[in-house]
Amino acid sequence: MKKYFTSAVLFIAFETIAIILWLTKDNLFYLFNFSYIGCSLCIGLCLFQNEYKYARRTVQLLVGLYMLIYLGLICHENMQIEGFWYYLFSGVFEAAVIHYAVAKIFGPLLFGRGWCGYACWTAMVLDFLPFKAPAKSRLKNLGFVRYTVFLVSLIFVSALFLTQAGNMEQIMFYAFIIGNTAYYIVGILLAFIFRDNRAFCKYVCPITVFLKPMSYFSLLRIRCDKEKCVSCGKCKTVCPMDVDMTDNSRKRKNGTECILCMECVRACPKDAL
Repeated sequence: MKKYFTSAVLFIAFETIAIILWLTKDNLFYLFNFSYIGCSLCIGLCLFQNEYKYARRTVQLLVGLYMLIYLGLICHENMQIEGFWYYLFSGVFEAAVIHYAVAKIFGPLLFGRGWCGYACWTAMVLDFLPFKAPAKSRLKNLGFVRYTVFLVSLIFVSALFLTQAGNMEQIMFYAFIIGNTAYYIVGILLAFIFRDNRAFCKYVCPITVFLKPMSYFSLLRIRCDKEKCVSCGKCKTVCPMDVDMTDNSRKRKNGTECILCMECVRACPKDAL
């Protein structure tokens, strides 16, 4: 049962969050929401432990479609970064604020960039594209783009509050639709330009501004057993985020980019990871 330890820890963590929010907010939705996500993650990791090829993709679809279709399109909750700013400025600890706190601000201290690998509805679509592993090394001079998008989202929502725009909830819903459409279009274009499914994640996604610093301290990390490693380089070849998994240091190359996709673990011929 030791191989299911990580699955159990994640399930317990999400179930604890679900119960605490349910009781403190007196809203049954939080019990359902975080229990569902925790169960989905637990199922995915158990499938991975049993060597099911599409374990991660199963979780991506279970969580990503739930958040995109149910929370976003049906419930009209803007779960994009604009929604986070909107609820934060409104002084309401609901919806996107809780989502960001759990998945993208404090949660990464436990599971790093796991959000990107298992729950992001943008990456869920981009991972269907054919460029699973990057064809080229990443370009360092494009890192500023994510910070630009981050600031634009902050300025956009700030302007709505400063001008006291009416019907802001409707504006946020339209922003969710337009923003997601733009993300998909840009993400697909970049994937074909760079021949890399995750080019959007590396250069444009504003959420990484939150994720990267917290992921540096993540408790759940892929580590390399140096005694088993034969330096074949297969883990580096298949990594979609260009992470050097043979280096156990927190300062390893692109260390805060690991999305826990486990492709390196699958590819390692010596079970060193």
